[in-house]
Amino acid sequence: MAAAASSSAAASASSSGSGRRNPAATAAGSADAACACPICLEAFKDEAYLDTCLHSFCYKCICQWVKIVASKHEEPLSSVRCPLCKTVNVSIIHAFDGETFQRHYITQDLAKRHLLDAHELISQFYNTKDISDNMSSVQQYWKQRKYLRKNMWLETWLRREIQALTQDENVEAIVHHIHGVIESFMKRQEKPHASKKISLENTREEFKSLLSDAARPFLLGRTSRFVAEVELFLVSQMNIDAYSRVRVKRFKESASHLRREQDALPQDQPLEDHYLYFLSDQIDCVGGEM
Repeated sequence: MAAAASSSAAASASSSGSGRRNPAATAAGSADAACACPICLEAFKDEAYLDTCLHSFCYKCICQWVKIVASKHEEPLSSVRCPLCKTVNVSIIHAFDGETFQRHYITQDLAKRHLLDAHELISQFYNTKDISDNMSSVQQYWKQRKYLRKNMWLETWLRREIQALTQDENVEAIVHHIHGVIESFMKRQEKPHASKKISLENTREEFKSLLSDAARPFLLGRTSRFVAEVELFLVSQMNIDAYSRVRVKRFKESASHLRREQDALPQDQPLEDHYLYFLSDQIDCVGGEM
């Protein structure tokens, strides 16, 4: 009879256990979830915290989140709401090693925002099929020796182009080198005998060849397009702002061929879905305010 009772108790325990989750498995699952970034759903990489609510994310993920939120506003952000709890935060804490940490203020991006937007647009120009038809203007530029007129905006324009293409702010050495090659070429053309020895087409080809050789070590596969863009800027004889407006028009006309920068988002499409999910959820919760 004792054996029967023991057997019944064991069966009852087995039946009861089969209807509940294993506590150890539940704890392990909770631990895994606690160690995953809520945005990318993967293990933390450079774990970062929002300063008020202290919710944690991968540093790259939360920075990308801030960038996406900022893109939804016309005015620059001074704070951002947590994608989980909607608490307002003004900075991101990361690189914590137990003693020291780094703080990234949302306002740090304000001063750079305009420049970065310009760089991103320039990068998109280079990823778009050029459909401009300026050959007649180009020929007139070389035939009438308009290249002998000094372009006071060239160096500044080159700097902005090269910064965008190399994704590096410190490009003074590259700009100095390329600008020097162009200036040296132009000065040689000022000599009386220069135009007599070299034809119009040869002069143009020599210019493009010299510019290509100067730029290729730094711009690699984008060199040919860069040379074409330099020539178009010189031919336009416009200042930077006026030329930028013309260029935007070209860009819009080529919109069907637009290919976004591959590093626009550091993760793949599923991660983008997470960002869009958070954005949609945030709009529902706060009535469109972020």
